[in-house]
Amino acid sequence: MKVAGFSFIRNAVKYDYPIVEAISSILPVCDVFIIAIGNSEDGTEELIKNINSDKIKIISTVWNDQLREGGKVLADETNKAFDAIEKEYDWCFYIQGDEVMHEKYLPIVASEMQKYVNDNEVEGLLVNYKHFYGSYDYVGVSRKWYRKEIRIIKNDKNIRSYKDAQGFRLNGRKLRVKEINAEIFHYGWVRNPKAQQLKQETFHKLWHDDDWVKKNVIEADEFDYKTVETLSLFKDTHPLYMEERLKNAKWNFNYDPTKSKKTLKEKISFLIENITGYRIGEYKNYKKI
Repeated sequence: MKVAGFSFIRNAVKYDYPIVEAISSILPVCDVFIIAIGNSEDGTEELIKNINSDKIKIISTVWNDQLREGGKVLADETNKAFDAIEKEYDWCFYIQGDEVMHEKYLPIVASEMQKYVNDNEVEGLLVNYKHFYGSYDYVGVSRKWYRKEIRIIKNDKNIRSYKDAQGFRLNGRKLRVKEINAEIFHYGWVRNPKAQQLKQETFHKLWHDDDWVKKNVIEADEFDYKTVETLSLFKDTHPLYMEERLKNAKWNFNYDPTKSKKTLKEKISFLIENITGYRIGEYKNYKKI
């Protein structure tokens, strides 16, 4: 069994992406890692080249900045990296620039990939998610956060990144997947407030035109983390590769759970989910088998 990791990135330094941590976290289960580096204004390429591994292969890409509908450019960049993976690889492990897998899950991932490598019914593996918000101490638990997503796929180039690169589809249909007991930690909403504000002002342009951005994205020096939904205190450990970022997190984030208000409908939905594990109306871009 041979495994290729893949991802894409642009301006990782400017927007303070933990891309080095992301790549490093899954590198032990990969035989090669393809990273598509878009036309950047900072030291992104040097950052990647400084990762001490001969597994990493860089391809240079140019983002289509005119493609401003639904984040489609992110799917295009994902596909560029995926298409650069050669036929000899069985599995393709995708990770985005603000995602990190805890090292404790790597043996599980390796075992599950081996288990299903020759099973043609299984087109991908589904992993769980924790979404951190504002601080490394809190995770989002409201319905706005997706709970599961496909991050490991068979090396079939008929599979394409879907919409804004959240998941994948095969010839337009949902992938048949097996859920595995592994988890991705998503840190897209945990960074210095200045970098987070800059990211918000820039990345909304991947989904909307200039008029929408001007009307809906507040110009500020720092991102206001106070506009927050329900959070839960994180009591476990972070991946080892995140240790330096945790040490250097100097901004203040104060969360008052009493100010997190839920509607009656939300309270009922939370109650059902906590008792049964079932989330009413949950969007699922996959078919579990």
